[in-house]
Amino acid sequence: PAERRFSPYVGNMYKCDEPAVLSRIQGVWLTTQAGIWHTPELAITGFDRVREIGERGNGTEYIPRRYCIARAHLADNTVHTAIYQIQEGQGILGFGDGVEYCIIGHDKLFAYSPACSSLRPFAERFLGSKALVEKY
Repeated sequence: PAERRFSPYVGNMYKCDEPAVLSRIQGVWLTTQAGIWHTPELAITGFDRVREIGERGNGTEYIPRRYCIARAHLADNTVHTAIYQIQEGQGILGFGDGVEYCIIGHDKLFAYSPACSSLRPFAERFLGSKALVEKY
């Protein structure tokens, strides 16, 4: 497990609904929309239906990650699905948790395509979401 490495992880990550995580997504989104796409009117005004869809879904030997999904409300009164993952120790220069996110329908460079699925847990991406909830 990642906790037994020379430089170990501890498995502590922010929760999906943590205000620090959601405000980081809002801030980076606004910076990207204003600076790159020149559409600052598409600011994220809030989130709802925030829930976790997986924790350490790629296995215990990898960097601990928490996988989340929410609805993002944009300033143009549209609602889009936001998929994001919180990664332990992957912040700037390895300090703090890193956050990667994708808003479905707004991945203009197709970095997480198709439909932001590359930010989902490995098993869910390749086996489907039913595999994660079925009891064997």
